Amino acid sequence: MLVKGQMTPDPICGHPEMSVIEAQALMQDNNIRHLPIVDDDKTLVGLITQQLLLGTVPSDVSRFSPFVIKYIGTKLKVRSVMVKNVITIDENTAIEEAARVMADKKIGCLPVVRGDELTGIISDNDLFSIMVGLLGARRAGVRVTIQQPDRVGEVARVSKTIADAGGNLSVFVTYPTAAPDIWASVVKVTNIPRETLLEMLKKLPDISIQDTRQV
Repeated sequence: MLVKGQMTPDPICGHPEMSVIEAQALMQDNNIRHLPIVDDDKTLVGLITQQLLLGTVPSDVSRFSPFVIKYIGTKLKVRSVMVKNVITIDENTAIEEAARVMADKKIGCLPVVRGDELTGIISDNDLFSIMVGLLGARRAGVRVTIQQPDRVGEVARVSKTIADAGGNLSVFVTYPTAAPDIWASVVKVTNIPRETLLEMLKKLPDISIQDTRQV
């Protein structure tokens, strides 16, 4: 799964010479939290976020009239407040690498570039949607979390047991646990009653069922 397949292509952009008020209105009208800033050559030069815009307003607004606050926002240009050293990513980067960069840098989005050209943007909301899809949150079935040894053939052993019983395996996600030699798996299965599925998994050696639910 690559960034180019999950990003928002051709995102709405701002210009460094637009006012902060204009940028704020553009973001509100389009219900977006991140606004890439491009120059006349369409080269990415900065980034505006909702949080950044909040910081441009005086903290004690009670000392200022709405007219004064609006005046400041109208005169203040985006180039004066935007993030200039923007962290970007290539469109052919794996989605998990994009997630790692966002987590490590504690940022909510990554503009996607091809050379100097802005081609898209990927945000934390996109990553949440991917997680929902990977975990099958919108698919019905029996969801089971198990723990198994970290060794060759464990995933095949579980999936073959389910397939041999006529089960349809719609989700199979594995991840490490705190124990270095144990991994956990989340599986979602259809065509098999919950009790039958649990009975089969319990018969497998070294398999521990952590939780189960019908969803």
